[in-house]
Amino acid sequence: MRSPYDAGVEFNDAPEVLAGGNMGTVTRHGATVERPAGAWTPAVHGLLRHLERQGVAGVPRAVAMSADGTRETVTFVEGTVPDWPIPAYVWSRASLEGAAQLLRQLHDATTGADFSGPWRSATRSPAEVVCHHDFAPYNLVWNDGLPTGAIDWDFAAPGPRLWDVAYLAYRLVPLTSEQVGDGFTVGERRTRLRELMDAYGCEESVDALVTVLVARLRALANLSEQMATELDNPELRNHAALYRADAAVLEAGNIPMPAPSH
Repeated sequence: MRSPYDAGVEFNDAPEVLAGGNMGTVTRHGATVERPAGAWTPAVHGLLRHLERQGVAGVPRAVAMSADGTRETVTFVEGTVPDWPIPAYVWSRASLEGAAQLLRQLHDATTGADFSGPWRSATRSPAEVVCHHDFAPYNLVWNDGLPTGAIDWDFAAPGPRLWDVAYLAYRLVPLTSEQVGDGFTVGERRTRLRELMDAYGCEESVDALVTVLVARLRALANLSEQMATELDNPELRNHAALYRADAAVLEAGNIPMPAPSH
């Protein structure tokens, strides 16, 4: 089958720049999406093909890589990816549980995949599954008010299940001091954290998850600072500062909350 990068083959639709990405330009061409690629992309495409063979729905299908290895094409996943301000349906209990169950389904489906890489993110021990590494509302696809798919797999890499579960909790419980429009109290956030872990089938304790989340946020802060330099994107340094601040609050045994608005 000829790829979109073969000479003489043109996309059938005018490109549409997709919002939300901060790691490079992403464009949609009808049923396909063109994205930045790198040395990690063959491993990610191998993972996506593995998920396809497993019959997993709601994830992109690998289509092609450009000859110079700088761009990739994957299929477009139909549905709505939440943008700012975050819509109310993202904060429903059904969405919370649905996202956790979707993550469990995807994790389970990766257990027979090729873990060898090279991957863009570091492989972490124990390498139980292939982690998405950014499994959060802005990378989930909603249909009829429920999460049904996950996109942006370029930072995937083998690691412990809790590495992804903890970050999903950070974004969807949520466990951040960022103003994200959830409106939950500390008590409600604690309840939602347990509900998310139960929906995933997580057997670890809340304390174990928080310990992993602290490490996860500090690793993400380091990555954000690195990418801020590589991409000349100062906004990523602000993200790094937020992750470090939230990690400190969690390490102290507290639940981060946004500052009161005035």
